[in-house]
Amino acid sequence: MFRSNGARWLVVIGCAAGLGWPLAATAQDKIVLTVAMAANPQMETAEKLVDAFYAQHPGITVRFQTLPENELRPTVLKDVATNSGQFDVVMIGSYEVPLWAQKGWLVDLSTHLLKNDPGYDADDLLKPIANLMTWKTDMYGLPFYGSSSFMFYRKDLFRAAGLSMPEHPTWQQIAGFSAKLNQPQHGVSGICLRGVPGWGQNLAAITTVINTFGGSWFDQSWRPQLTAPATVQAVKFYVDLLRSSGEPDAAKDGWQECLQLFTQGRAAMWYDDTVFAGPALDQAAPTVRGNIGFALAPHDRTAYSGWLWSWALSIPKTSRHVQAAWDFISWLTSKDYIKLAGEKAGWGQVPPGSRRSTYEIPAYQAATASYGDLTLQSIAHADPLHPTVMAVPYTGVQYVSIPEFVQIGDFVSQQIAGAISGSLSVKQALSASQAKTSQIMDDSGYTN
Repeated sequence: MFRSNGARWLVVIGCAAGLGWPLAATAQDKIVLTVAMAANPQMETAEKLVDAFYAQHPGITVRFQTLPENELRPTVLKDVATNSGQFDVVMIGSYEVPLWAQKGWLVDLSTHLLKNDPGYDADDLLKPIANLMTWKTDMYGLPFYGSSSFMFYRKDLFRAAGLSMPEHPTWQQIAGFSAKLNQPQHGVSGICLRGVPGWGQNLAAITTVINTFGGSWFDQSWRPQLTAPATVQAVKFYVDLLRSSGEPDAAKDGWQECLQLFTQGRAAMWYDDTVFAGPALDQAAPTVRGNIGFALAPHDRTAYSGWLWSWALSIPKTSRHVQAAWDFISWLTSKDYIKLAGEKAGWGQVPPGSRRSTYEIPAYQAATASYGDLTLQSIAHADPLHPTVMAVPYTGVQYVSIPEFVQIGDFVSQQIAGAISGSLSVKQALSASQAKTSQIMDDSGYTN
């Protein structure tokens, strides 16, 4: 869906010598930036506040194409990989940034743009999140928000059941709580978990469970480990937890559905992204809002198990308006924008986890008192360089940072969704996944 905010005109034209892109347009021209964005709450807020950007840049119009995550990824990939040039700015994840930079698909932001904009204050970015934006030593994306994963839970339901949530629970504790809190006769599930297929949907949560249970995607020789005992144990745990005390029809649910179920009082717990803490409090029913608690991501054999993610704003090499694109993405990831979003849309709608200074704003501290510190802890403890119990040849907590993972992950997530729905056993799902992954890795030359 495209949304336009009207035409605005720029007065002068310039061209940066040796940089190869136009800096502005003539009075007869207009700069229209086409921006591909994910349909997440904080992104929707950004679209509503874009008039503040126009006030500073009256010659630029932004046209948003907002898509669900599972549609955004293939749409942007096709455009960038084929040099179609449809988008001037793309919202991509921390999985894509280094891989696409290596392929030469993205503008290097460090070489000229960051150097020429000292007011941006890149040193204020949280280091774990800034590292996700980097290939070699240069940045190829600006973090719109950074996040990890943690537990949401209903404090009132825990009290009524005589239960107490630790700040750092184990998955076995969560399973026990879920069984006791599951009340389908009253429309309340013990837990809500992602079940819908997608490498960034159910597989994000499942991979963190695999990691902490001692499993992995590959061994040091790039041999798939999807039928290894620890991986089978982790996936079976996740599937059994959903089937015994999770939400009905969980194989159809992603983060959107779980957010809705939890805030409507239809789930006692929910494991998902830290970024949804603010929206959960903002959207919760009155009887739920004051009873939402937070805890670190459940773990088993690893000390911590939360994922690490950032939605980034990057400029494709095919963009015709690189300087204008920079003006937009630097504004949307700036300290000023964060302050604007808090004042205009509410502090729960501020993009979290990107800048240290955000957590020094008194109004933000007050609004996020129940989860702000846990968010920072979760981000700090996530370790994409050492995500599993054993040594592995890849990086990434909830994904594997290789180009083949999109194809692998989407296939495996479909099989696991089948196990969640009951159309497949866990053994059948993982056997098919092992075979398909082995074929893809063989075809790509990893195991030859």
